[in-house]
Amino acid sequence: MSDFAPRQPDPQRICGVSAVRALFLRRPEAVQRLHYLAERRPVAGPLCRYLARHHKAYREVLTDELARIAGTEHHGGIVAIADPRRAQPIGNPPSPILFAAPVLPVLDGIGNPHNLGAIARGAAFFGAKALLLSGDARQADLSDAAFRTSEGALEHLAVFRADDLAQNLRRLSGQLLIVGAAASGGVPPEALPRGKPIALVLGHEEAGLSPDVLAACEARVTLPGSGLVESLNVAAAAAVLMHALLAPRRQAP
Repeated sequence: MSDFAPRQPDPQRICGVSAVRALFLRRPEAVQRLHYLAERRPVAGPLCRYLARHHKAYREVLTDELARIAGTEHHGGIVAIADPRRAQPIGNPPSPILFAAPVLPVLDGIGNPHNLGAIARGAAFFGAKALLLSGDARQADLSDAAFRTSEGALEHLAVFRADDLAQNLRRLSGQLLIVGAAASGGVPPEALPRGKPIALVLGHEEAGLSPDVLAACEARVTLPGSGLVESLNVAAAAAVLMHALLAPRRQAP
């Protein structure tokens, strides 16, 4: 037996007013301590009172120290140190929250945490309830950068991971229409049937959807563009597609 206890995961640094407020709203028990600049006193005051009642630390600091604590200069003047959160296994049976909204974003190997955060922000804006990540080694998980970019959206989404995404998509196909986003060759969003919620599968920033995941998709969707550029950034494409899939179907003249 080893004499050493397993290393505890590092806490996460949640930066920015929107992200910190969402953290206190959804997971206040996860907050370990709070740091903020003098200019953020109006935001920090109620949060500090909560921490004081629960015997947790908070401190007003100067700009250089906050940047050191946050690990970035893009901290928005307030940083909460919180228990780490990661995507949860999808489980069997899967959680009903996966089917609770018209669109479920599914990320297949999207490695940039800023893209993950931006997709989550768009998903929450358009009313998604969950986010499903692949088990691809390239796939980003929840991180400081993802939380910061999501502007609090990740706190409002249940986040799951499927080690074998293709297999799980086939398993979910009875309750979801599995649609892969493609730069070309797919149907426009308005051509998709709307009889059940749509799992919108978004691929790696450069390589696109992996072949086994693409094979598990029941349809492919492509945004029509000018042709002057090949495609949109994956986060921008996700937002446009979610908006289009939620729009009422146009009536034929």
